[in-house]
Amino acid sequence: MKDRPARPPTGLFALLHAADAAQSHVESKLTTIGLSLPKLAALNVLREAGGSLPLGQLADRLSCVKSNITQLVDRLEADGLVTRASDPSDRRSRLAVTTAAGRKSCEAGLRLQEQTERELFGGLSKDQARQLATLLGKVGSVTDRAS
Repeated sequence: MKDRPARPPTGLFALLHAADAAQSHVESKLTTIGLSLPKLAALNVLREAGGSLPLGQLADRLSCVKSNITQLVDRLEADGLVTRASDPSDRRSRLAVTTAAGRKSCEAGLRLQEQTERELFGGLSKDQARQLATLLGKVGSVTDRAS
C-alpha cells in the first residue's frame, strides 16, 4: 500500500491552520516586547476609551468574562502597564487605568501588529487582500449569529 502525499488542509481546517499560524507568528513578535495578544487587546481598548475603563466595560469590549479580565488586569498591573483606581462615578466599580509605560507598550505593540500584518499579507494584491477581508467577514458574521 502506497502512502499518499499529504494534502493541504481545506475548508475549516485550512482556516483554523492559517489562524493558528498567524496567531503564533504575532505572539512570537509581541513576546519580544513583553506583550501577548490579550494584553495588547486590553491596552488598545483602554487607549481607544481615553486611558481608563471600569473592569466590567473592559470585559464587555473584549468579549470575555469578568474573572478573565481580573486575571488579565492583574498581569498588566504586575507589569506596570495599568493601575487600578476607584471609579468616581460608581463606588462599587474599579477602573483599569493605563500607565505611561502601558501607553508606550501599546504603541510599540500596535507598530509590531502593523508590521506583522504587512509580513503576513504582503504577498497579496490589493484585490486579494480585500477579497480575503470580505470572506473572513462573512465567516465571522456566521459565527456571530450562531452565538
